[in-house]
Amino acid sequence: MSHSSHYAIAIDGPAASGKSTVARRLAQKLGLIMINSGAMYRAIAWASIQKGVDARDSDAVISMLNGLNVSCGVRDRGSIILIDGVDPGEALRADDVNSRVSAIAAIAEVRTLLVDKQREYLESDSLVMEGRDIGSVVFPDTPYKLYIDASEEVRLARRSAEGLADVVSKRDAEDSNRKVSPLMVADGATVIDSSEMTIDEVVEKALELLQSKGLQH
Repeated sequence: MSHSSHYAIAIDGPAASGKSTVARRLAQKLGLIMINSGAMYRAIAWASIQKGVDARDSDAVISMLNGLNVSCGVRDRGSIILIDGVDPGEALRADDVNSRVSAIAAIAEVRTLLVDKQREYLESDSLVMEGRDIGSVVFPDTPYKLYIDASEEVRLARRSAEGLADVVSKRDAEDSNRKVSPLMVADGATVIDSSEMTIDEVVEKALELLQSKGLQH
């Protein structure tokens, strides 16, 4: 890895697999910062709504992107993203953001900008980062790669419990089939199926696997 004093734990997986909660718990246990890469793509989707830009019009999104001030930082050991100085906060979880984030994430220029910003985090601290291309694209050289999965039925139930109305299978298809950085199990990643496991069990399993890969804490 490029920053010898810092390391990244990469956690990938589909929507509602539990990867965000697992990443947050792992970061707490290991004393690391936790980076939610999905929130960055949601922030660009939120910006497109604010500016009336069609998320499926890549040229319009790119034009919007060129005029945005996108700033990433850390608050309370977790990542934050500001768009023109504004923190979208809970608005990132809104249905209208959820419905367009896959289209936004499929645009190469958006991914290039945000991957650069994700990698910058490693310059200041070791971290746990979760998303869909962390082990395959953002930090392909890290030895600490996990892929958190669950059955579609379980993930749909979790999504519904969160009050989110997106269709999990549709998100899966969009994220897995996009041309740029598709959702995939990264080379060297270990898969954990969380369908029949509690969050505590998944976190403990993740810690065991990371330690088996050489992580010390």
